[in-house]
Amino acid sequence: MASVTRRALSRGCRRLAVVLLALAVVASVAAEDESSGPDWHVVSVTSLLPDAVCTPKRAASNSSALSVVHRHGPCSPLQARGGEPSHAEILGRDQDRVDSIHRLTAGPSTADDPASASKGVSLPARRGVPLGTANYIVSVGLGTPKRDFLVVFDTGSDLSWVQCKPCDDCYQQHDPLFDPSQSTTYSAVPCGAPECRRLDSGSCSSGKCRYEVVYGDMSQTDGNLARDTLTLGPSSSSDQLQGFVFGCGDDDTGLFGKADGLFGLGRDKVSLASQAAAKYGAGFSYCLPSSSSAKGYLSLGRAAPPNAQFTAMVTRSDTPSFYYLNLVGIKVAGRMVRVSPAVFRTPGTVIDSGTVITRLPSRAYSALRSSFAGLMRRYKRAPALSILDTCYDFTGQAKVQIPSVALLFDGGATLNLGFGGVLYVASKSQACLAFASNGDDTSIGILGNMQQKTFAVVYDVANQKIGFGAKGCS
Repeated sequence: MASVTRRALSRGCRRLAVVLLALAVVASVAAEDESSGPDWHVVSVTSLLPDAVCTPKRAASNSSALSVVHRHGPCSPLQARGGEPSHAEILGRDQDRVDSIHRLTAGPSTADDPASASKGVSLPARRGVPLGTANYIVSVGLGTPKRDFLVVFDTGSDLSWVQCKPCDDCYQQHDPLFDPSQSTTYSAVPCGAPECRRLDSGSCSSGKCRYEVVYGDMSQTDGNLARDTLTLGPSSSSDQLQGFVFGCGDDDTGLFGKADGLFGLGRDKVSLASQAAAKYGAGFSYCLPSSSSAKGYLSLGRAAPPNAQFTAMVTRSDTPSFYYLNLVGIKVAGRMVRVSPAVFRTPGTVIDSGTVITRLPSRAYSALRSSFAGLMRRYKRAPALSILDTCYDFTGQAKVQIPSVALLFDGGATLNLGFGGVLYVASKSQACLAFASNGDDTSIGILGNMQQKTFAVVYDVANQKIGFGAKGCS
């Protein structure tokens, strides 16, 4: 009897072991399926870093489209070998810009109805341009005959400017300085002109209007406000803006690299976007390339791809030159992060082409980080990188599985980020979640350019909406 019982128990144990093994296999397969489905990015580790050579392909657009490249990448004529800043320097300068935005928006939130921007708010040029230099450059033609210049473009700035002859104190730039005496269409803006009166930094010298812009990183440009012909494509009249108002800098210092100047796309009347509205329509769009070794575009006008999803463009009366929108939620691997929409709505969110890393209210960032890190436990953690505190070491990995991140906006627009919008990759041994905390729940949130890359980002100023179209650069 005892022998029979032992045999029965033995058979029962073996059956139980088989069942447990089967359950383990099923669980393993399920976990593998969950981490390789549509809510995950499976990426070769070698593809995480940009190529050392430029990929020339860029999206086609209308005649006013300009090729966009990252100023520190191999596609940039400004980039000298070994001259690029370190990741710590890039992120440090990014924080300087964010600090500038937070100082400007530190007052109580006064978000207006989206339609209020059509009432014609006016922003002194100095307030629209104190943020620190941005990251992406385009080539424009200035003067008659035209001369080409490589300039940074920036949605957080209004006044456009280039360095000009004669110059009292100019930094070394890529191209020869613009010489007003060689342009038959150049004229200085007089002190009494409306464009001069709108500058809170304006002054008068020998009948000419002087401007001054001091940036958050202490870079500075001073010079004469001027008018000339701006050419945005081939030398035909359809690509030209006559009487374009810009700054002719003759005293310029700071962290401009070798860029020839800066062009502003803010909402003030002096910005390129506003001056071009009568010709191309009130709005513009761009696609920032997937990496510093690729190209994107900047296009004036309101044309949008058919797959664009739109959300309302919000205006704040204290900073009417900025482009605001309402972020309402975040998904990680297809699941909503547990954060109330009020956490985002209370401080508000600005979209900015010049900020690198998206900034979130503290509670929102903590919830995002917790959800993301919980799905990345298989990977070794790496030290923090400047403002980025959630980093991983992919050394020895052939492929990695990264949970997707999606940003949800008011009205239903969703930004499904590619892996390049989820991770900031300094090296194979240090890849970090590309979001950072504001450190509080009251400072303005910022949608940075890491999360905008590869999307057609449409600023439809006429209809007061902002759109996102996937695969915008391809």
